Amino acid sequence: MLGLLFVAGAVLSWPSGAAARRLRALRGPRVRRWAPPRPRTVLVVAGCGLVGWVPFGAGGAVAACIAGVSVWRGRLARRRSRETLAGIEGFAESVRALVSELTVGAHPATAAEHAAVDADPASAKALRAAAAAARLGGGVGAALARAELPATLSAATRRVGRAWDLAGRHGLPLAEVLDAVRRDLDHRARFAHQVDARMAGPRTSAAVLAALPVLGVLLGEAMGAAPLAVFTTPAGQVLLVLGVALAAAGVAWTSHLTGQVVFR
Repeated sequence: MLGLLFVAGAVLSWPSGAAARRLRALRGPRVRRWAPPRPRTVLVVAGCGLVGWVPFGAGGAVAACIAGVSVWRGRLARRRSRETLAGIEGFAESVRALVSELTVGAHPATAAEHAAVDADPASAKALRAAAAAARLGGGVGAALARAELPATLSAATRRVGRAWDLAGRHGLPLAEVLDAVRRDLDHRARFAHQVDARMAGPRTSAAVLAALPVLGVLLGEAMGAAPLAVFTTPAGQVLLVLGVALAAAGVAWTSHLTGQVVFR
C-alpha cells in the first residue's frame, strides 16, 4: 500500500509537457552530428582484427578488435586528461597576467590584450575574445561562449566569463574577482594532479586483473593443456568474445571511476 502511494505521488509530481517545452526552449535544440572515425582509429581496428583472425577466425577478430579499441580509448582518455590539465594551468597563468595588468590600472580590454601576448594559443584566443567584448561593452561570458575554443578550456573560460560579468553588473573590483577565479583554477589543478597520482595504483591493478586470463591461457599452453585449441571451436569463439568483452567493460568502468573530470 505504501509503495502504491509513492508511485501515485511520483505520477502527480511528474512535470507537465509545457514545463518540458520551456526547458527545451531554454537549452536550445540539440544537434547531433555524425563524425566519421579517424583514419588512425580505423587502422587500429583493422590491424587488431587481422591479428585475431589469423589464429582464431571470426571470433578472434572480434575479440581482438574489442581489446584493441579498449586499449586505444584508454590511451586517448589519458591524453585528453593531460591536455585538459595543461590547458587549465596555462589559462590560469594567463589570468594571473591579466590580474597583474588590472592591478596597475590598465583598462580591462587593454589588460586582456597585453596578457594574450605571452599566453599559449588557446588562452590567447580566449583573452582576445574577452578584450573585444570588454572594449565594445558586451558580455564577456557570451563572447567566450561563442569563441571556438578547445573543449579543455570550456570550464575555465565559463568561470572567468561569469566572474567578469558579475563584477561588471555589481560594480565589484574586476582584479579581485578574477584573482579569486585564478586561485580556484590553481587549486583545482593541484587537486587533479593529486587525484591522478593516487589513482595510479587502482588503474594498474585493473590492468593486471584484466591481463591475468591471458597469462593463465599462456601458462596452460606451456603446460601442454592446449587451451588455445578451444578457441578454434564455435563455442570457444563465443566464450572468447564474451570474456574479452567483459574484461574490456571492467577496464572501462574502472577508468571511468578513476578518471573523473575535476573541472566541470
